[in-house]
Amino acid sequence: MALIEVKQMKKSFGSLHVLKNITFSVAKNDVVAIIGPSGSGKSTMLRSLIYLEQVDGGTIKIGDDYLVEAGVYSSNQTIKRVTAKMGMVFQHFNIFPHLTVRKNLELAPKLTKKIPKDELGARTKLMLEKVGLSDKINEYPARLSGGQKQRVAIARALMLQPDILLFDEPTSALDPELTGEVLKVIRELAEESMTMLVVTHEMEFAKQVANHVLFMDNGEIIESGSPETVLEHTTNERTRRFITVLTKK
Repeated sequence: MALIEVKQMKKSFGSLHVLKNITFSVAKNDVVAIIGPSGSGKSTMLRSLIYLEQVDGGTIKIGDDYLVEAGVYSSNQTIKRVTAKMGMVFQHFNIFPHLTVRKNLELAPKLTKKIPKDELGARTKLMLEKVGLSDKINEYPARLSGGQKQRVAIARALMLQPDILLFDEPTSALDPELTGEVLKVIRELAEESMTMLVVTHEMEFAKQVANHVLFMDNGEIIESGSPETVLEHTTNERTRRFITVLTKK
């Protein structure tokens, strides 16, 4: 059974059709790389899965629950249950500058009361150890590098033990050296069989870590398949042009 099922998803901003009949599915433990030019709708699609954007039509099913079915959203209670299954890591970290690393990680669990108080500290230390930042637990974000901030954001997303992690261009704001340390963490999560959707321009990462690739352009999924099929042996001219431009950079 698919962990994520999306059918005929549509989204417009005024007269601009950002998503056009998006249909795809994701199985448990899949790592899906979402590639495509800027403005192709990749981030909007990802944000729609976790209800940061509301779609205008279509169906989104996460596990056994519908977030939206045939354009009609479920009850608030169901929406909360659906979105709790997912964690999201943003391009620009979105961690709170006035809170320490520990408090950034513990804020959501305290608000939702999803983790007992006596477990909270241990969970925080475990997540920071997972991303290699145990020694930064009491630091403020201003004292961290961009790569460290993004790893804090990943640890924060893991705190509530989501079934699915969504990454929206997690390395695009980082220089090449810092990109490597963030991709290493994502690669390790893939090895632990975490289900992930990753919007990325890192083609080597997509080849090595993803087991499925979606290529988007102009609000549509143009091509879908294995990394080998899409990235190395595509017969689609639009996909080929995009990959050629990226590899020349």
